[in-house]
Amino acid sequence: MPVSLVFLAFGLATAVTASSNAPTQAPAFLSHLQRSTAACGVRGRARRRTTCRLAETEGETLTLFSPSKVNLFLRILRRRPDNYHDLASLFQTISLGDSLSFSALPTGASADVLTCTDSSVPTDGSNLVVKAFDLFRRKSGKNKFFRCHIDKKVPNQAGLGGGSGNAATALFAAARLTASGDGAVSQEDLLKWSADIGSDITFFLSGGTAYCTGRGEIVEPLAALPHAPPCLYVVKPDEGLSTPLVYKSLDLSALSPEDPDGLLRCFCAETADRWRLVNDLEPPALKNLPSLKTLKGEMGELYGVQEGKGLENTVMMSGSGTAVFSLGEPVGGKEAFKKFVADRPTLRAWRCTFVNRPGNSPEQWFEETTVEPL
Repeated sequence: MPVSLVFLAFGLATAVTASSNAPTQAPAFLSHLQRSTAACGVRGRARRRTTCRLAETEGETLTLFSPSKVNLFLRILRRRPDNYHDLASLFQTISLGDSLSFSALPTGASADVLTCTDSSVPTDGSNLVVKAFDLFRRKSGKNKFFRCHIDKKVPNQAGLGGGSGNAATALFAAARLTASGDGAVSQEDLLKWSADIGSDITFFLSGGTAYCTGRGEIVEPLAALPHAPPCLYVVKPDEGLSTPLVYKSLDLSALSPEDPDGLLRCFCAETADRWRLVNDLEPPALKNLPSLKTLKGEMGELYGVQEGKGLENTVMMSGSGTAVFSLGEPVGGKEAFKKFVADRPTLRAWRCTFVNRPGNSPEQWFEETTVEPL
């Protein structure tokens, strides 16, 4: 399926292409965006520097932060002949993430070793990290196996892309751990390969803010958004929903009428404007799990808004759910949100920020930024 990745905000003149069944035209105005990469990243927040050492000898460890993401808008455009759906979505990485430690196994190893702090996460060949290592060997021709340990913080079945982020981090780590000698693997190589194992993985190899089309694998990186909120709150109920179930319940005759180009202009505008949060996967998710609608409404009340009166600009489900996020501080500040969560002990919640790769550089990885569990 032809995939086109144009590094608009990175200032690179390279376009990376792979195969695709249904290429999607990007908004014309994107080519005219002039953004300063000096604004990329997160300023004025406590950071922990990511350990990013090149492994010159077997056994050295590379520790990387693997962020999750939210979809600031997600429009479903059509069902494709291959039964996938074309979408248009603005993806943004956030400070809620996992910590992954990698090392190269000794010469002669014949299998990767994956461990995880969350026993519900599979550590066999079905895990996207193992699939990423397999993909790396197949595409690069490097017969190297790896050890990876995941310190898991991102919940499953949340719509936050935790598994895809881990896979992208594993591809980046494999390239770093095999960088010495001939045949070093480039960022462009990883971008071309990544869609083979998952639609969202290519996004996590971008700078952290990107407009994604096709199945999600056509990624157009952007500079950090102007007017980003000082924080966002991410709330995850106990219940989860599978992505196939949500798509199966999607009513194509009841999609949002919002134009994706207009939504993107709103988010990228240099002048302050109210962001419009739209997610075409939210109605089928709420149909399958009505308690999500209650949760969304109760979170809106913290901000003094309700359905039809500003809720659409403040609170939304991410991806196919079931995590729900809200932008900015509520009325009463952080303490009000803490009380909200304390009164609902089945919820997990975090106070987060947007994050971007330093300088939006493809040569550097995401830095771990403080996230506050509530």
